[in-house]
Amino acid sequence: MNDLTIIYYSANTISPQFYEHTKNALLKAAGDISIISVSHKPMDLGKNICVGDIGASNINIYKQLLIGAKEATTEYIATAEDDTLYSASHFTHRPTTTGVFAYNMNKWSLFTWSEPPIFSNRGRRTLNAMIAPRKLLIEALEERFAKYPKDEMIQLRFWGELGRYEKYLGVTVRETEQFQSEIPIIMFNHPESLNYKQQGERKRLGIDRAFELPYWGKASDVVKLHQ
Repeated sequence: MNDLTIIYYSANTISPQFYEHTKNALLKAAGDISIISVSHKPMDLGKNICVGDIGASNINIYKQLLIGAKEATTEYIATAEDDTLYSASHFTHRPTTTGVFAYNMNKWSLFTWSEPPIFSNRGRRTLNAMIAPRKLLIEALEERFAKYPKDEMIQLRFWGELGRYEKYLGVTVRETEQFQSEIPIIMFNHPESLNYKQQGERKRLGIDRAFELPYWGKASDVVKLHQ
């Protein structure tokens, strides 16, 4: 039995064409790994849990993740987002202990508005690149939601990745570690994303940049998947 379940969460705001591209990449990378999708609209992706149109927000992302983690039964879970291209090597990693959240740092951003198109690595731990012990994830998120039972109680600037913001939220501080998958994963930054609604095109490219990446090819070709 595989010890990993992929928890895919979506607000279903991206175009059907873009979704098909990222879904196909995920299915290829996942192989026989089970997928639980938690979405705002019904989806044909793994075991689907439709929560209805609850609104796209950072808070609801974590609510959907918790729902998926509770539905899973494996020792570990990997997060997956609808605007990220995943590689099979990403899903082979496991945290070194059951008390740590692991983040893949071989994660490159692709801004759909950049000319010319270019990949950049911003060197940040992000939720879409996390692999975690399932019980630890549930424990950490349940503690957060118990402390903040109402959305309006939450300071949104601190509602982010596990292991990064606990001291600001006043909950148990969690440990993190970093890893590098053999083949990178690619995160699209695009007008339909929550981050774009907050920052728009002011978001800066990372220091490390490349016009081409192993396996994925040229940024000028990959960006067309969003069009």
